[in-house]
Amino acid sequence: MAFSTVSKKSGKTYYLHSRLQKLRGGQEVTLYFFAGEPKEGAIDALPAGYEVSENERTGLPLLKKIR
Repeated sequence: MAFSTVSKKSGKTYYLHSRLQKLRGGQEVTLYFFAGEPKEGAIDALPAGYEVSENERTGLPLLKKIR
């Protein structure tokens, strides 16, 4: 089951996804993003060292590194 969070503003459920993105220099980075439906790339748990926060204006969830 994909990791999900519910927006406090809209009440909509969002699912966490990840994908590898190759940069121009050849380096690969992992991108994390939320989507309205679980699709290919959905992950089951938060990555280590990250936490979920929410944009106050739009209500969209964000993934932030823990400091």
